[in-house]
Amino acid sequence: MFKKILLVDDDQLVLNSTRRFLEDKGFRVAPAANGSEAVELARESRPDLVITDAEMKGLDGFTLCKAIKETEGFSGIPVIIVSGRKISEDDVLAGYNKGADDYILKPFSFPVLLAKIKAVMRRYEGVAEKTDKISRLGMVIDPSGRTVTVNGALVALTRKEFDLLMSLITEEGRLLSVPYLLETVWGYDPASYNDPHTVGVHVSSLRKKLGAGIGAHIVSVTGHGYKFE
Repeated sequence: MFKKILLVDDDQLVLNSTRRFLEDKGFRVAPAANGSEAVELARESRPDLVITDAEMKGLDGFTLCKAIKETEGFSGIPVIIVSGRKISEDDVLAGYNKGADDYILKPFSFPVLLAKIKAVMRRYEGVAEKTDKISRLGMVIDPSGRTVTVNGALVALTRKEFDLLMSLITEEGRLLSVPYLLETVWGYDPASYNDPHTVGVHVSSLRKKLGAGIGAHIVSVTGHGYKFE
């Protein structure tokens, strides 16, 4: 179970209030006031989850997220980015492309933050239960290692691209709606966010990275969703 959280924010008031809330909910929290401090704390405390502000002097949240995801032994740690100014769709997609597991816009309520944390936890615990490698069309997916190879070559997928592929492959042949994918892969509430562009961009990128042969098996059904067949 996820219990240890690395919390990163250069606003001391936000850092302290969020820390108190999370500790009241039973989490152990390691606070860091900047990205550089967070890197050192990550090495020392081995957190189960990282929550970081996007905009900080020096090492910002995007760079911190990318560093964690690309560091051996740390790539499996989920990262949630929060931001009050980088709130455009391009900003959010940039965060996901750095490997973020979720992207929360400020201001947000603490209950929403807790719900997001639990959603990320459920997705990771669900993948952790799937330990057997999946082989399709020369592609091998390792759920526990969160890696994908095609004809023996490692494919560099972002966190969301991997989760999207897992959703499609484990429900092979089933048409998955955009709201379903937004909820299960991104953790969005379909009642408040239902933009098909977010899913479409990631599907397009996933097809390119997997190659035309495999990518052609990710089928889009206009107005409905996607399936792997």
